[in-house]
Amino acid sequence: MPVPENRGLVRRSLLREDAYRAIRDAVVSGTLAPGERLHDADLVAWLGVSRTPVREALGRLEQVGLVQTSPGRHTVVSPLDVRAVHHAQAVVAAMHELAVREAVPHLAEGDLAEMRDANARFEAAVRAADVDAAIAADDAFHGVAVTAAANQAVVTVLEQFTPVLRRLERLRFGSLAGRASVAQHERIVAHCSAGEVDAAATAARENWLTLAPLLDAAGGSGEEPGTPDPGDG
Repeated sequence: MPVPENRGLVRRSLLREDAYRAIRDAVVSGTLAPGERLHDADLVAWLGVSRTPVREALGRLEQVGLVQTSPGRHTVVSPLDVRAVHHAQAVVAAMHELAVREAVPHLAEGDLAEMRDANARFEAAVRAADVDAAIAADDAFHGVAVTAAANQAVVTVLEQFTPVLRRLERLRFGSLAGRASVAQHERIVAHCSAGEVDAAATAARENWLTLAPLLDAAGGSGEEPGTPDPGDG
């Protein structure tokens, strides 16, 4: 199993959560590809931790559908499950709608400025086809409302289901088609600034439902969608 060569990069005091996030991010980014076997020894050497946090991380990843384990045999990175992604998309969209609805009355001008700045970084990243930067900026944009809502239940649900969408989002943000999200983000900010709770919440939900075309393409072919042509959109 190929893993990053910089072994032991993570400190020895790595916590369970850190191990989970490191392996999860490798799956989401495609470093660990769908169908790839995951060997405990390789992951232990890569992360510089004991086998226990690795096994616990793989158990959590199986619960969210990112890996599949055959007891006593092997663990593999899950292929893209279109139905599971559809379900995750519906849940994530609903959580962001709720977060914005609860956040709008509490958003200060500084929060709105933070959202605008994140969207500017997002637009630049999409234009440059820098997927990692686009995802980080998108997280920062939506994170403003999630933080302002201060609803731990929303945070917990998003942490569980958002990674399921990330593999598909990487395809969208890697193409110019991802620019549509820039305008959608602008509408969200405009509604938030005007104190239009319902409109802002609806715009947030609609923004998270824009993966539908990629899902439909994957469902129609029975395979994972290919990387979009950067000239599309």
